Amino acid sequence: MPAGAALAALALCLPAAAALAEKADRDKPTQIEADRMSADDARRVSIFEGNVVFSKGTISLRAERIVVRQDADGFLQASASGKPVRFRQRSDPRGAREGVWAEGEALRIEIDDRSQKVELFEQARVLRDQDEVRGEYIALDQRSEVFSASAAKGGSTQGRVRAVIQPKAPADAPSAPGKAETDKPPAR
Repeated sequence: MPAGAALAALALCLPAAAALAEKADRDKPTQIEADRMSADDARRVSIFEGNVVFSKGTISLRAERIVVRQDADGFLQASASGKPVRFRQRSDPRGAREGVWAEGEALRIEIDDRSQKVELFEQARVLRDQDEVRGEYIALDQRSEVFSASAAKGGSTQGRVRAVIQPKAPADAPSAPGKAETDKPPAR
């Protein structure tokens, strides 16, 4: 398959799936637990270190260190580092009755409240349902519903993005395999 076609297939399968955070997340308070914390109120910067757990709505991060900045309008930017940093977030896919959990990890993860972006850097991986994307950089833009990934030479993905997209049942298919509404064979 040509590279352009593969990228188009990825773009069709993953944007709404992994990029859409639950809409209520942006209005939730941020909670952070850590072994140590230091704060510079004048610069509006706080540093959390040691077994850090960050949560805001359905998004959670686990890292060794998280630096949180708050701008004049109250929006947060968080930069988490670790070996690796792990995140989990529930998405609000269009047309779905309930959200789906996305999980990921990278050596560094950044969250920006204002731009509504989550970025994963170095050895990045995102899982949703049974789909998986790996690369050196993965960006989830919750506002525009765009998901993108890229790779760097020499990375764990050998300079390429890797995606595994599982087949999905059609929207009108029965929810459980072999459990049709009737036992009668289809009409011919």
